[in-house]
Amino acid sequence: MQVEVWSDVACPFCYIGKRRFETALQEFAHNENVEVVYRSFELDPNAPKQVPYDAHDMLSKKYGMSRQEAINMNQNVTQQAAAEGVTFNIDDMKLTNTFDAHRLSHFADQYGKRTAVTELLFRAYFTDSVNVSDHETLANLAAEAGLDREAALAMLASDQFTAQVRSEEEEGSRLGIRGVPFYVINRKYAVSGAQPGGVFLNALGQAWEDQQPLKVVDSANDAACTDGSCGIGD
Repeated sequence: MQVEVWSDVACPFCYIGKRRFETALQEFAHNENVEVVYRSFELDPNAPKQVPYDAHDMLSKKYGMSRQEAINMNQNVTQQAAAEGVTFNIDDMKLTNTFDAHRLSHFADQYGKRTAVTELLFRAYFTDSVNVSDHETLANLAAEAGLDREAALAMLASDQFTAQVRSEEEEGSRLGIRGVPFYVINRKYAVSGAQPGGVFLNALGQAWEDQQPLKVVDSANDAACTDGSCGIGD
């Protein structure tokens, strides 16, 4: 069974949802049969690499609220993250463009490290407050995941994996994804947002049952068919 997760490094609920989904997956009886695949999505493809204001002002501008209201909202999100064992340092967070971070995740995918790099990118952005568009920073994260740092730097200096990022974003758009996190199970079931673990467990359970072969329940005593009259004719 495959679960595809469209998410962005700069999305707080993508990080929170990641933890909630992982907890639910641990509780799922058939978790050893579940493949989790991360997909690219940019909340703001036009975001600059250097932003001259902080996350509170960004939220204030976006939703037309006061700075204090934005601070209160970010504190609430920080508390939700803490409940999932994740530390958010929103005061120091470096707002930036995440395109190169997505390219790095595709680079990592070649070596089976996309999930590991995705986790490191979230931690770097929300906990460590580093600029995840900086190539040196991204190369360090690649090395931390066990990848070749110089190869990662060379990739980032090129336009490699641009098409792959755009392709996944376009695929998400075709699926009707307008916000993240967005979880697609076997291309049949979908969960939108950082839902409680029970929602994920229910979706996983439904998808699992749906893909199981038809089970015949004790038809041996069905006397009406013993003479072959119920069979399909030759």
